[in-house]
Amino acid sequence: MTNNLETLLTALYVKIDDEVGGPRWTGRPPVLTDAELVCVAVAQALLGFPSERHWLRYARQHLTGLFPYLPQQSGYNKRLRAALGLVKRVIRMLARSSDFWLDDCWIVDATPVPCGMSRPTVQRSELAGWAGYGYCASHSRFYWGLKLYLVCAPSGMPILWALADPKVGEREVLAAMLQVEQEVTGRHEQILLICDKGFAGKDFETLLTDYGITMLRPSRKDEKARYGEPMLKKVRQLIESVNDTLKGQLDLEHHGGRSAEGVAVRVAQRILAMAAAIWHNHTTNAPITRSLIAYDH
Repeated sequence: MTNNLETLLTALYVKIDDEVGGPRWTGRPPVLTDAELVCVAVAQALLGFPSERHWLRYARQHLTGLFPYLPQQSGYNKRLRAALGLVKRVIRMLARSSDFWLDDCWIVDATPVPCGMSRPTVQRSELAGWAGYGYCASHSRFYWGLKLYLVCAPSGMPILWALADPKVGEREVLAAMLQVEQEVTGRHEQILLICDKGFAGKDFETLLTDYGITMLRPSRKDEKARYGEPMLKKVRQLIESVNDTLKGQLDLEHHGGRSAEGVAVRVAQRILAMAAAIWHNHTTNAPITRSLIAYDH
C-alpha cells in the first residue's frame, strides 16, 4: 500500500465506520456522514488550510472523488463544532489501535495556543474566563490564549491532552488529567514520565507514585543531579519535535477558533491529523512514523 492522502483517508474512513458505531443523528441522516466529516477535517489539517472557506473551495475542485458532497462553510463549521466528542473518540481509538498505546514511557509538555493578538479582541472574546495571559519562555514572548498539555508516547502518538488557562499551574493541570483518565494509567503497571522542571514538586511526585508513575526530569539549580538526567537531552527533543509538528506543519497557532467549542475542536482536529498519520504510517510499516510529507500535498 502506498502512503498518500487518499489511502490515509480511505483507511481512516473504514476504521471509523467499523469501530465508532452508527450516526449521532435522529431522523433523516445527513448527506455527509460522521466518518466523512472526520476525514474532511483531517484532510484540511494535513493540507494546511486554516480558513474553512478556502478549504471547502479547494476541496470542491480537487477532492470530489473522495467527498462528492460538501456543505457550505457555515454548515461545515456547525457540524465540526458539534463533532468535538466524536473527534476525541477517534483520537483515542487510533491510539488504542497501535502498539504505542502499550508503551510505558510517556512524555509530557505544554505549549502555547494563542487566541488573540489585540486588546479589543481580548475584551470582546467569548473565551474570556477560560483563556488568559501567559509567557512562552521558549520564544521569550507573552501571549493571550490557552496552553495545550500533551502526554504522548515517544513516537508522538497522543495518549492524553487538555487545554487550560496559562495561569493554572502545570502540576495542577496534569494532576487533573490523570485523575480524569485513571482508567488509562491503570492499564500500565509502571510508567516512566519524562517532563521538564515545571512539574517539579515533592507532593506532585508522591501523587504520581500513587498512580504507578515514576518522574524523570532535569534537576533544578538547588538540587543535586537526579537519577537518569544525562539521558534527558535526546529524549526531550522528541516532545519538542512533536510540538513543532503541530505548530509548523499543522498550523496549531493559526487555528482560527473564536469560541470555546471552536478552539477546542480545531486543536483536536490537528491532534487527530497527527495521530492518523502516525497510525497509518505504523500500519504500513513506514520508516518514520510521524512523517507528514506523504500527506501534505
